Amino acid sequence: MIHFLARKLIRDYNNVSDAAVRRAYGVLCGAVGIVLNLLLFAGKALAGIISGSIAITADAFNNLSDAGSSVVTLLGFKLAAQKPDSHHPFGHGRMEYVSGLVVSMVILLMGVELAKTSVEKIITPGEVDFSPVVVGILIASIAVKLYMAAYNRLVSKKIDSSAMAATATDSLSDCLATSAVLLSTLAGHFWDIHIDGWCGAAVACFILWAGVNAARETINPLLGQPPSPEFVQEVQDLVLSHPEIIGIHDLIVHDYGPGRRILSLHAEVPASGDILALHDVVDTAERELATTLGCVATIHMDPVVMDDGLTAETRERVAALASIIDPGISIHDFRMVTGPTHTNVIFDVVVPFNCPLTDHDVADRIRTAVRTLDGNYYAVVEVEKSYV
Repeated sequence: MIHFLARKLIRDYNNVSDAAVRRAYGVLCGAVGIVLNLLLFAGKALAGIISGSIAITADAFNNLSDAGSSVVTLLGFKLAAQKPDSHHPFGHGRMEYVSGLVVSMVILLMGVELAKTSVEKIITPGEVDFSPVVVGILIASIAVKLYMAAYNRLVSKKIDSSAMAATATDSLSDCLATSAVLLSTLAGHFWDIHIDGWCGAAVACFILWAGVNAARETINPLLGQPPSPEFVQEVQDLVLSHPEIIGIHDLIVHDYGPGRRILSLHAEVPASGDILALHDVVDTAERELATTLGCVATIHMDPVVMDDGLTAETRERVAALASIIDPGISIHDFRMVTGPTHTNVIFDVVVPFNCPLTDHDVADRIRTAVRTLDGNYYAVVEVEKSYV
């Protein structure tokens, strides 16, 4: 149904890199979610009244909250699509992450409420009336929620949306919740085993776990997370496709919402090259990053001495010494400045976050190691962390 509606309602529906198309998908999925969840709420509320089951009634209100979550998702896509303004020059794309976070909070709230109700039912168990109508409603609900989980997951991957992924997780948790409710209804009727409250408690635990995972998926981009390895590789391949650029480092990517990324990096170029020609190459790479990956890019040129055998050899030896301290350590911006009494060996060191040594200890060990190469070498070390 989503594919059919997308073809009918969304112009150029396959062009998901277009912000308008992404917004249209989010609004469409949100609207469909509202309608389906309201229908499920009505059906389960009726089933809860007929059977007297607290688990079914709680599951009905869970669907009502899902309708509210769909409203939040829809509004999130609408707000995220607003153009940048003087108060938000980077746009409003992170509103999509905020809407996903709100959905996860609703999931957690419903999990807590269902847990409380289930504990009460365990303490004071009651009979659950069996009805083919109730069973039919629950089976239909499971099928609908499976469909909703499938299309939300598919659309989340298509448009790269954490909010849609959170909604898909919510739908899947609802599917399992209703399955547990159905199990308790059948167990009470056929085997006289009253596990209504216990099934509700199990469902509550699953919903809480799903809510925590959904919150993690939306909190991470809000706090700031590294770009995907695939995106980093795309940036490297594009920039290094220019033969004048011999290496890159210090890549930093700021994510202000889908389609709103700002990146900066350092491009290593031959120190002996024509600075104007190299500057033109860097400008071209910036434009290609903008058109190909849809991001604003700033590239800083770092001149590298290519025709000095001693510098190249020393760089390799220093890199090897640094990797002995920690295999994850790398160096860049390497240069040697020779004076009348000693030679300054100047370079930056990238230390992984999981390195057990402090930055100060790493720098000290590298300085000591460099002195073993030549007593006249003095290392000038700048310690950095990697943002990718």
